[in-house]
Amino acid sequence: MLRYLSALVLLLVLSGCSTHPTIPTTRLHKGESVTGYAFSIENVFPYYWYQRGLSDYTSIGLRLGLPIYGTGIDWSRILFERENRWDMLNISWSLNHNPNIDFTYYKLRSRVAPNGKPTTFWIGFRGMYIPKGISDNTSSRIGLVLGTTIGTRVAVELGYCHDFASMPLLKVFSFNWDHDSAENAASYGDKPHISPSGMPSEYSRLTGLTLKVSLQIPKKNKVSSTK
Repeated sequence: MLRYLSALVLLLVLSGCSTHPTIPTTRLHKGESVTGYAFSIENVFPYYWYQRGLSDYTSIGLRLGLPIYGTGIDWSRILFERENRWDMLNISWSLNHNPNIDFTYYKLRSRVAPNGKPTTFWIGFRGMYIPKGISDNTSSRIGLVLGTTIGTRVAVELGYCHDFASMPLLKVFSFNWDHDSAENAASYGDKPHISPSGMPSEYSRLTGLTLKVSLQIPKKNKVSSTK
């Protein structure tokens, strides 16, 4: 089992399967912005992210990865707000070898932790669409993401989107499942999880996985001097 887990971790680090947005975890008002870096198993390298409020309810995000992994753009709109809770729709486009479009409905809740620091929790209901993946095929996925902030600068997000046409949901954690077997070939044999180049395809279970740590860069306070 340890050998399988080690191989899986190495594959995740090297694959760069897909990319997902880094959302603002606090309310952004018009003209406000936040920026930082994200470290994700979906990407070969960390990427830089930027979020700016276009209005009190709408924000736009930009991501820049090296060489392309993590690069993308997204748009967020707050649809409902009450005290420390808000619902937000996010639409994202990402560039990678399986370019994907995400539609995510987030439900966020903030509170003050016992140590006095604000904390935000969220759950997202996500639809993920790959119009043309590395094998020139299409993949449609649905799933969930969960996230929380740790302190005021760190956020962690975990999620998975499943393509029901690629494999049974209950076999996601099975290391022995083979789509080429006699039992599975009729339903899944034409949806290989590895592309001809050896990279995870648009059908791979790894393509639907997200595990991300985001670091927000502290804003520098301007110091005014008087003569």
